[in-house]
Amino acid sequence: MTTRAGFVALIGEPNAGKSTLTNRMVGAKVSIVTHKVQTTRARIRGIALEGEAQIVFVDTPGLVRPRRRLDRAMVAAAWGGAADADIVVLLIEAHRGLTDGVKAILDALEARTNPRQKVALAINKIDKVKAEALLKLTQDMNAAYPFVKTFLISAERGHGAQDLKAWLGAELPEGPWLYPEDQIADLPMRMIAAEMTREKCTLRLHQELPYELTVETENWEERDDGSVRIDQVIFVARDGHKGIVLGHKGETVKAIGQQARAEITEFLGRKVHLFLTVRVRANWLDEAERYGEMGLDFRDGNA
Repeated sequence: MTTRAGFVALIGEPNAGKSTLTNRMVGAKVSIVTHKVQTTRARIRGIALEGEAQIVFVDTPGLVRPRRRLDRAMVAAAWGGAADADIVVLLIEAHRGLTDGVKAILDALEARTNPRQKVALAINKIDKVKAEALLKLTQDMNAAYPFVKTFLISAERGHGAQDLKAWLGAELPEGPWLYPEDQIADLPMRMIAAEMTREKCTLRLHQELPYELTVETENWEERDDGSVRIDQVIFVARDGHKGIVLGHKGETVKAIGQQARAEITEFLGRKVHLFLTVRVRANWLDEAERYGEMGLDFRDGNA
């Protein structure tokens, strides 16, 4: 029996559907998904099995024109994930097409990848455009870059996702699996739980705080009855933000906690006691420790 294993980096603009596709491929929620752009920070690895192949997905942050330290560190993480992968998949949105952002990624691809890597194209959200527009976009993209394969998919609905997964499994190098069969992510559970809470914060606080907030798991206590107590801190940059997160009589943070606890409970398959604290750290965006908790390299923010 020949086994295969390797890394697949999903790259693209923010909101192209990378996290949704990762979760679909893995069959579980390992990556934060919101309507907000740029919600993925760490390179989250979801692990999927396809026949005798183990596919390790590197769900990179969206590639943007960086404006500040966090942006720069996230872009560095994204290209770092692509450089380390066996296969790179560029994900674009069918209805947005060949945007300036996509053109910038295409320009950088040649310099950021190496000849041994296969680079494939996945056009996502195909249900949003007509067949003629899809055909033209496919032709334009392949004229702009020599992709080894093009896939038309809907990550949300699943159309075409299995074809992509099967191709990836067949194209990965031969070798032993890199992780145990039942493992679906290589992030520590503390970080996955923090990501789940951060997603609930992002969804709840629509307009106010997409960037100025991070969540860390401060304590993880296994209990004798099989349950787990998790203490998390929501860091915000200003006093005014703390009030927004807490809400009137603490109602907002309570709702965030209930939603996060339900999701973490489902993911772990056991009872969870979740306790949230909100703290103001004016300079958290410039603290190396916070970047380490997010799986980013603080030094990359200087680039």
